[in-house]
Amino acid sequence: MKLNVQSRQLTGKKVKQLRNQDIIPGVIYGKRTKEAILVSFPKNEFLRLFKKAWQSTPVTISWDGIDQLVLIHEIQVDPVSDFLIHVDFLAVSRDEKVVASIPLILTGESNIEKLGEWKIQLLKDTVEVEAFPQDLPHEIKIDISNIQKMNDVIFIKDLDIGAKAEIVEDLEQAIVTVVAFEEEEVEETPTVEWEDKEWEAKEWEAKEWDTKTEEKK
Repeated sequence: MKLNVQSRQLTGKKVKQLRNQDIIPGVIYGKRTKEAILVSFPKNEFLRLFKKAWQSTPVTISWDGIDQLVLIHEIQVDPVSDFLIHVDFLAVSRDEKVVASIPLILTGESNIEKLGEWKIQLLKDTVEVEAFPQDLPHEIKIDISNIQKMNDVIFIKDLDIGAKAEIVEDLEQAIVTVVAFEEEEVEETPTVEWEDKEWEAKEWEAKEWDTKTEEKK
């Protein structure tokens, strides 16, 4: 997957000019770059790419005859409007391992839920995985069809991520449990959704890289 971007000169409050044209400011940084590289790109093109890549699939950023492999590292949104306002890209290399958050997806159907008294609960939305960028799993599927009793638990160590990647979290941590419908459930991390091509993330705190850049001048 590839995203064509433009080098960017506008910083600070001036980037509002770009957003008014549906152009999003971004920055590329990491050990593979000598300094942060300011870029911009069409909002809708990025949203289409992000739906496929998420933050776990490497993409190629292309500008001024340069191609750089990156991970979409952070999405920043306006806390009031929820509109996408900035994207941070982490420059990576195919021959150097990285750590990324991989989304967890429940699949299958558990007979215990059919009883109407119990519910399968996913305790985390993602897990941290280390691998070469091209070997990172896009998502991790968890089959819940084997959960038959209220005491059945799926731990991080039970997740299947293949031989080329390694989970870098506590393997003994529970990831899927069974809870009664009347129990007060643990508040989960908000699920990411898309609506009208805008990033829905009201709980996220938006930060502005360019504002910090401007303040340092």
